[in-house]
Amino acid sequence: MKILVTGFDPFGGETINPALEAIKQLPKTIKDTTIVTAEIPTVFHKSADILEKHIKAEQPDVILCIGQAGGRTGLTPERVAINQDDARIADNEGNQPIDVAIREDGEAAYFSTLPIKAMVDYIQKAGLPAAISNSAGTFVCNHLMYQALYLAKKYAPSAKAGFMHIPFMMEQVVDKPNTAAMNLDDITRGIQAAIEAIIDYNNQEDLKTIGGTTH
Repeated sequence: MKILVTGFDPFGGETINPALEAIKQLPKTIKDTTIVTAEIPTVFHKSADILEKHIKAEQPDVILCIGQAGGRTGLTPERVAINQDDARIADNEGNQPIDVAIREDGEAAYFSTLPIKAMVDYIQKAGLPAAISNSAGTFVCNHLMYQALYLAKKYAPSAKAGFMHIPFMMEQVVDKPNTAAMNLDDITRGIQAAIEAIIDYNNQEDLKTIGGTTH
């Protein structure tokens, strides 16, 4: 079994991205499963082009994309990606699409094919905060999650794919009072716990636990 884990480069004026820093710390194998990592540019469509190359080269069984969600308090596996770019800020190459479909031939939305509730359970059992997220936003994170599921369906139909957001690193909130953050080692440990859940639930249904919210 092989899992491709991706992390974005810094964006939005930040000099580091915890997603990229965390995947650099992942072991090469977890539970006898090969872990391969890839840096992804925070750029609409170019991010998908890079991901497509890695999918074709690696033929992974699982694609797990990681992204920064500054302000969130825990690790949050995403439930769904929508077929819409609506950028509040420009990406790293100045692109700022507004109300644009990601793929004209794609579905309106794709649901994660990862065991997101088991991932939350494993992260929490590792002593870290985690919850299901029902919105990946409309920036490059949602874009890449949508593309990952679209590309998996096209080039690796047996592969599972999804996305998980992580908080700021501590170093990023020195000048951001009252903003949530997490130690990089804990972020990495949480990602590893999520990967262990993906491996353990590879051939079984996800947990049937409450993961919804009222708003």
